[in-house]
Amino acid sequence: MFSKETYVNRRAELKKRVGSGLLLFLGNDDCGANYEDNTYPYRQDSSFLYYFGLPYAGLNAIIDIDEDREIIFGDELTIDHIVWMGTQPTIHEKALRIGVGETLPSRNLRDYLDKAVKSGRTIHYLPTYRPEHKLKLWEFLDIKPGTEQPSIPMIRAIVDMRNHKTPEEIAEIERACNVTADMHIEATRVLRPGMREYEVVAALEAVAKANGCGLSFPTIATVCGQTLHNHYHGNIVKPGDMLLVDAGAETEMGYAGDMSSTICADKYFTNRQKEIYDIQVASHLAAVDALKPGVPFKDVYELSARVICQGLKDLGIMKGDPAEAVAAGAHAMFFPCGLGHMMGLDVHDMENLGEVWVGYDGQPKSTQFGRKSLLLARPLEPGFVLTIEPGVYFIPELIDYWKAEKRFEEFINYDKLETYKDFTGIRNEEDYLITEDGARRLGKKIPLTTEEVEALRLIPILSQ
Repeated sequence: MFSKETYVNRRAELKKRVGSGLLLFLGNDDCGANYEDNTYPYRQDSSFLYYFGLPYAGLNAIIDIDEDREIIFGDELTIDHIVWMGTQPTIHEKALRIGVGETLPSRNLRDYLDKAVKSGRTIHYLPTYRPEHKLKLWEFLDIKPGTEQPSIPMIRAIVDMRNHKTPEEIAEIERACNVTADMHIEATRVLRPGMREYEVVAALEAVAKANGCGLSFPTIATVCGQTLHNHYHGNIVKPGDMLLVDAGAETEMGYAGDMSSTICADKYFTNRQKEIYDIQVASHLAAVDALKPGVPFKDVYELSARVICQGLKDLGIMKGDPAEAVAAGAHAMFFPCGLGHMMGLDVHDMENLGEVWVGYDGQPKSTQFGRKSLLLARPLEPGFVLTIEPGVYFIPELIDYWKAEKRFEEFINYDKLETYKDFTGIRNEEDYLITEDGARRLGKKIPLTTEEVEALRLIPILSQ
């Protein structure tokens, strides 16, 4: 955890921003994978971690602004727990570590909230993303599942605080990014034709474990790079394939790294692969160069999309004016996702609180295919941590669908595009901190260009 003062100051700032009422924080519980005692790896709610720092199951908390009270609710371990888990600090001892002096048994939370409701006080709570959160709101506040009305003032206050990373947070994120980089370097080093994808996954995930980290999300490692989030790892990597890897480490404190690599199965990329890969890299570098405070991330996305369209036009796959193609949405044939997202205690930071607040500052999102997947559009500010990950994808089903509808024929050369239906997709991703005058990459550099990837590919192959 950070120092006690960090959590005390965060809670004080949150109280000041919200102003009045009672703030309810629902912690996460253990969850059985296939029976109660065989649980999924535990992960505390990120906003609970941000303000209370305690990575333990079975806790809930309130910040009572009006009565100036902070209370953690939970139940002490019984002798049966201790037999299985060993001696643990008491809840009161845990609470003192983060500057909370008052603890109560879980059963008291309903009574406390009942009194607040009867007094006509406002109960602030956050959007639910787990079924047990919905059940807790039903149990504690008689709010039936599906009728929740999360507090917009609480959401906006938390989003603004968590969006602006402090130096101690940046240091922790950079640690996650360094381990993440090592994971990708190891994947690039070990890949061989004839391996199954899961062998590469085993190697890169071992790097996270060896550094005391978990995973910030389930690893993507696939020869089917046209599928944006492909978690199947059973394919055999064949000569001539490319392996798309999207993986990240999470530190013990819960901070994330998130990077992507596209690796040639052989020593070198083919000429055809290089042509598309170079377009992706050009888009990536243009986006990175545009990162500055005050620049709307939506504009950076538009720039990256225009670079992709120009590159594909040079290959005869697209035609017409790239800017007009992007404005119309034709670029989404090849770039149907966003350019990046906020990152911190969540790999998609605060996604459970709502993209409209985190990435759009309350402004409406586009509904256009491709643009609607842009998670971040707002003007950039110092302290933001975000990813840059443009991609170039050839999705056979999407090609068939748009071609049958004759969609964007003024911008897409479908005859040429048909010859790329077996190409799959390319994505590379890095993590950046917005500074006072620009941006700084977080973590070690991973191979980005084809030359950098090939240089690392040659080392293990030649050493055998």
